[in-house]
Amino acid sequence: MTQELLKFALIEKAKQEGFDQVGITNPALPERNKTALQEFLKAQWHGDMSWMEEKQQRRQDPATLWPQVKSLIILSMNYGPDENPLSELERTSNGVISVYAKGKDYHDVVKKKLKNIARWLVSETGEQVKVFVDTAPVMEKPLAMRAGIGWQGKHTNLVSQDIGSWGFIGSIFTTHSFAPDEPERDHCGSCQKCLDICPTNAFDEPYRLEARRCISYLTIEHKGMIPIEFRRAMGNRIYGCDDCLAICPWNKFAKTASEQRFHARTDTDNPPLNVLLSMDDLAFRERFKGTPIKRTGRDNFIRNCLMAAGNSNDQTLKRPVLTILQNKTEPPMVRASAIWAYKQLASEQEWHDLETNEMATENNQDVLNEWHQLQGDKQ
Repeated sequence: MTQELLKFALIEKAKQEGFDQVGITNPALPERNKTALQEFLKAQWHGDMSWMEEKQQRRQDPATLWPQVKSLIILSMNYGPDENPLSELERTSNGVISVYAKGKDYHDVVKKKLKNIARWLVSETGEQVKVFVDTAPVMEKPLAMRAGIGWQGKHTNLVSQDIGSWGFIGSIFTTHSFAPDEPERDHCGSCQKCLDICPTNAFDEPYRLEARRCISYLTIEHKGMIPIEFRRAMGNRIYGCDDCLAICPWNKFAKTASEQRFHARTDTDNPPLNVLLSMDDLAFRERFKGTPIKRTGRDNFIRNCLMAAGNSNDQTLKRPVLTILQNKTEPPMVRASAIWAYKQLASEQEWHDLETNEMATENNQDVLNEWHQLQGDKQ
């Protein structure tokens, strides 16, 4: 089979597996991407994501993952929602989960499909392959731009003329040498809607995201208490944040995901906060089995739900919040988060009663620290 026919067959095979775009590039990154990563890490913008710093050298050079690699096949798959998720922010008694996490864990779905393509490629060429889906130190977005399937928008995510900002990226490394595709150019122009909508002002300038300020980072990667300056801005976002993606004008070309496993499940589609706040660890693991949410852990997830409860103005949530606060078997971080949520919902008399009935006998220093921080005014 000629190289041209092989590439055509590869694209057809990828489409059969449900991928929307396929591009090929060499295993190298431009110096500007390496420099941007170095500056990001030097500024400590990665926060708790220590793995980014630990694997910096490997992330900067795809060939360090596998010195024998000759070509990278970059693929994207649409996970577009059937409606704009920004409307969910208005239902404040419910928690908003990022579109990508509402269905089956994309790592499992995409990786299986990549392996099918990889096995086919081995049978056609006899060459070796390796597949990656967001779990190895691969800078997939700049590589995707080099492969011509999209560009990194000002929100730093991949944007495509075909599927907007709703795309999962996977890659196949191979020892077979393909001719690389032409890189895609940046089509953002003067638009900066994605920057303007950010609830926490996480972008200090276009194409530069401070992860420590990003709600996706705070609700998924961050361990410990949510910094007080970001709590109000979180609104009812309990896992991730889609604002900068959902506002992108290029989404007008996107369609609802054809892969049914990416569609929202009943238990992940804008779930009621009063239900979520009642979950113990077993209930959490059962409810979110098979989704990315399970990996964040019950305690961090309940912390997020408590932030949403505090922002809800829903007086019926005071009882489940107070129940968590009074449960001395809950981790201090969870109980301290409940104090903040209760402060936002309670009347002055209820807050005074809490001091008399609960804080007077409290002996956990983390919980007391949160209490003392909130004394005086609502934050």
